[in-house]
Amino acid sequence: MRAVQIHQPGGPEVLAISDVDTPTPSGNEILIEVKAAGVNFIDTYQRSGLYPMEFPFVPGLECAGVVIGLGDEVTTFSVGDRVAVGQGDGSYAEQRTAPAERVVALPDAVSFDHAAASMVQALTAHYLTVDTYPLRPGDRCLIHAGAGGTGRLLIQMAKHAGAEVFTTVGTPAKAELAASAGADHVINYNETDFAAEVRARAGTERPLDVVYDGVGASVFEASLGLLRKRGLMATFGNASGPVPPVSPLALMSGGSLFLTRPTLFDYTETRDDLVDRAEAVFARIADGSLDIRIDSKYPLEAAAQSHVDLEARMTTGKLLLVP
Repeated sequence: MRAVQIHQPGGPEVLAISDVDTPTPSGNEILIEVKAAGVNFIDTYQRSGLYPMEFPFVPGLECAGVVIGLGDEVTTFSVGDRVAVGQGDGSYAEQRTAPAERVVALPDAVSFDHAAASMVQALTAHYLTVDTYPLRPGDRCLIHAGAGGTGRLLIQMAKHAGAEVFTTVGTPAKAELAASAGADHVINYNETDFAAEVRARAGTERPLDVVYDGVGASVFEASLGLLRKRGLMATFGNASGPVPPVSPLALMSGGSLFLTRPTLFDYTETRDDLVDRAEAVFARIADGSLDIRIDSKYPLEAAAQSHVDLEARMTTGKLLLVP
């Protein structure tokens, strides 16, 4: 079968299409025919070596497809089932295996594309707004990169919870996309200092209850300065580079602030957590209350280009690979 392999850390050019052996499911594994695979920033971190991996490997956490094989211990799925998975690796391929306990059933009302676009970004937006800092009506939040795949979903979930949403974007076109998702205040960071603009619009020096930050180094310090006493900074991505070490005394002087670096796995660690979160997201996709925007679809042979486009921050929604 065809798959994208990485043999050494590096830039997008290390993504190489290869003919590899078809995986064989064993024990509690299932074999999935991949219909669509999501491209995420974590894939670029693994590719570059920022997140250590054992090489060679086939990247790609998330995909959606059809069950075409079962290990001899699987009792929860059957051949022909529509499914989705968002952890492990191996999704940049025509087929991949996954442990049955990490796979979720896909309702007929949710497309393969939308499912593959949801298992990382939408579940991330869900855990951040429902559990990491549970938003309530009247809360004020800042969401960086509001036109991106995760950012636009965060905006929708924050508005669903009744929060007042500030968001940052880099272009007028992206500003329109963030506004269309429901953001109350859209700030173009290339035209103004985002922190000063948040303060001006809120009318106070430290107006925010929470910051959801997938950008990292370039916005971290200024964002921390916008939090109210006992406010929370959730830094969940490194699009501009990893955040440098933070002194606990800086959190004290900022007003007993909370800082967390959450991961999706810790919020879907149990089978029940994973299924409950996925079902909540799928239900909102199915009823139309959560808009999943697909920016571009690439063949496996163009995986390198998908990483180039993602890292250039030229995209305004989800990138998919379609075998």
